[in-house]
This record gives sequence, C-alpha cells and structure tokens, in this order.
Amino acid sequence: MATKIKFGTDGWRAIIAEDFTVENVARVAAATGEWLKKNSDDPHIIVGHDCRFAGELFMETAVKVFLSQGIHVRMSRGFVSTPMISLGANKFNCGIGVILTASHNPPSYNGFKLKAYFGGPLQPEYVQEIEDIIGDENHIDLASISLEEAEKNGQLEIIDLETMYVEHAKANFDLDAIKNSGLNLVYDAMYGAGQRALKRILPDIQFLHCEHNPSFYGQAPEPIAKNLKELEAFIKEKGNIDCALATDGDADRIGLYNGRGEFVDSHHIILLLVHYLVHYKKMTGKVVTAFSTTPRVEKMAAHYGLPHETTRIGFKEIASIMVKEDVVVGGEESGGIAVKGHIPERDGIWMGLALWEFMAKSGKTLDDLIEEVYGIVGSFKFERNDLHITEELKQKIIANCKTDAYKQFGEYSVREVKTTDGFKYFFDDERWVMIRPSGTEPVLRTYAEAPTLEEVRKILKVTEETICH
Repeated sequence: MATKIKFGTDGWRAIIAEDFTVENVARVAAATGEWLKKNSDDPHIIVGHDCRFAGELFMETAVKVFLSQGIHVRMSRGFVSTPMISLGANKFNCGIGVILTASHNPPSYNGFKLKAYFGGPLQPEYVQEIEDIIGDENHIDLASISLEEAEKNGQLEIIDLETMYVEHAKANFDLDAIKNSGLNLVYDAMYGAGQRALKRILPDIQFLHCEHNPSFYGQAPEPIAKNLKELEAFIKEKGNIDCALATDGDADRIGLYNGRGEFVDSHHIILLLVHYLVHYKKMTGKVVTAFSTTPRVEKMAAHYGLPHETTRIGFKEIASIMVKEDVVVGGEESGGIAVKGHIPERDGIWMGLALWEFMAKSGKTLDDLIEEVYGIVGSFKFERNDLHITEELKQKIIANCKTDAYKQFGEYSVREVKTTDGFKYFFDDERWVMIRPSGTEPVLRTYAEAPTLEEVRKILKVTEETICH
C-alpha cells in the first residue's frame, strides 16, 4: 500500500528513510512536473536542498524526474536557503521552485517545499492540485537518467543561487552603515542553510554554529529561546554584544536577542519593522499578520494610517496577499516575516539585516527602538507553550473549544472569542490566550500575551490546567 502523501501548512514533511524515501520524493516530483507541464507552455523549474541528511540525493532524485518529463531544470549545487530558491524562482521566472527542506523540524525529518514564480509559497489551491495527482508508485527509471548528459545538452543548468542572494542583499542594504556603526553583532545559523551567506555579506561579525552538521547537534533548528541557550550564554558571557540574529534550518525564520541576552519575539520584530519602514523610511502599504500575532500590530497600523488585515496561520496566506496588494510588512508569530522591496517570502537573514540597518542608521540600541514602539502600542510580553499530548486529548480539547466550553481560565474570565484559525480568548485589551492544534506535528499550541512575562506564564499555566484536566 503506497504512503498517502499530504502537504501541510508549508510543504510535505516526513521522517527520512521511513516515508521520506527516494521513491516517495520521485512520486511527489512527478506530480509537480506533471502539474507544471499542464499549466505552462514553457516549463522551467528551479531546485535546491538545505543542510539536511541526504539533501543532495533527494534533490537529484527530483531533478531526474523533471528531466525525464522534458522540463528545463536550474539546479544549485551545495546547500541553499529557502529564500535563495524563492529569489531564484522570481529572477528566472520559473513556473515552480522546489527546495528539499524540513525547515525547523527535528533532524530526522526532510521535506519538499513548493515555490511560485513570484518568489513566495505556491498558492494553496495549486499545492492541492499537485497533491491530488500524486501517483501510488514511481514508474521512472532514475538510474537511467544522467545529470551530466542533461547538463551537456542544456536541459540542466547549474546556477549559483548563494552568490545571487548575496549580491541582491548588498544592493538593498547600507552595509557600510552597519560595518561602520561600531555595533557588535552575532549570527547563529543553528547549523542551517544561512551559515555561509552572512559570512559573505558581513564577514567581520561573530558567528555561531556556522558549520555543516546535518544532525543539528540533535536539536530541531527552530530559532526559539529554548533552542538558543548557547547563543544566550554567549551574549551574557561576552557582555558587549549589541544584537544577535538566529535563523532556522532553511534560514527563512528569524530569532533575535538584545544585548542583555533576552529573546525578542516576532511580534516585537514585526512592530520594529513597521516602525522603521514607515516612520523612518517613509514607506507605505498594508500591514498583514497571521491570527496568532499580537493585536498591537493593528494598533500601530492605525497609528500610521495604514490598512491592516489578519489572515489564517501559514505564511502562504500572507504571501498570497503580498502578490496582489501593496504590503509593507507581512508576518506571523512563528518567525516568518516579509517586507516590501524584497520577495513575498519569509527571510530571516533579510529581516536581521533590516533591523541591524535600523540600529546603525538611528544610532539607537535595540532596546531604545523597542521603547519607541512601546510609546505607540504600549509594552507587552508574549510566550508560546507547545503541549505534547495524546491525539485523543487534543481532539477533546478542540471539541470543547468548538462548543464554547471554556468561559474561564483560572481567575481570567473570557470577554470575547475569535476563531479565524484556532481559538483566541480575550480577557481584556492587554491579555489573551490562544489554543490551536499544529498542522504538521502531534502538538497543541497555546499562546499568551500580557503586560509582564510572569503573568504570561501564569496564563499559560492556568490554561494548561484548565484544558488538560
């Protein structure tokens, strides 16, 4: 019986050698190529892989399938980040971009992400069309297809996406301002695909975990505080760091630290970017955020007279608006953020460079700039807690949410519930908790916001007690 392959919120992911096999990659690639040929008169595809185990093998598998279908393929040798593939899809106007990556998932996973010609996630309806035509088995004789022959006859083109990305960054940022600012900056690649690019863009900053290690030292390369303890310790030990950037396995998500070794969440980053681009750089446009993001972004958009839209969770929802409308910042709680002037794609390095440029040009510390933001929207703290519970309990909790069973979480009374994507319980204007099942993992996520971190943790604790007992 063939494995049923399903695409989640951001591509297909599975455990290497269990479901993520050469045969299954070939099945997905065949459906991707078939869809592209049906929807394009001149099918071109761009393909790359990140730092994960056997990335090159899986990439070459997909490439061989596309070649067998008569598609012109551009392929990047060596690992690349997801934003590099997206930028390449945009620059070369490819019908599809494919990157073999499982992003921030644990090291045992790999995945298959689809990108569109505009340089962002392929629209959900097209992803569904591809999923619907995945065959039950691979009928292509992969061993008979030679990449060398395809390169000789011009059907396969080897391209350098990393250099393209680096040059694009150099053309879009005032790197001299950053270099001459005296800022002491750190970048932690988490052993991910961003590890070489920033060394070429800003070679004189400090680097952590910028070596190739497909096991990511046994840790999921997700740039959240609990996974960045070494970076936090490094900042505190040095005592003279101004800001630290971290990116995930495929370098599309951002993590950030201030000079005191405190984690700065994505809500604050989105607010900082809106403030920088609109107030300092005089840019305009819509602000788009996912449902789990702080309502304070809406408050800031109103402050600057900008339209704001809330989407379902999944960056593809934000990207689909960025393609059609003038959007200045689009972002989500999990570290995926895009800005005007770049591709409609999450890009951790790009966001880090924007914030470092902001610090350099303004001559202010990250904390000073956050205080400016607080002057507009008020101060707040946020944290997310991932509950690893049984599927049975998860379904029971979601059923309770759907029947409006939760009126109270400890001492907190529910004033309003919003259900765009998950269940967001508002206690007052400054406090809320949200419950949502993960789309890709056996996890129930809880999110909370309050004026202090102590209270955020208290809300998360009483929420867990309320729903799990």
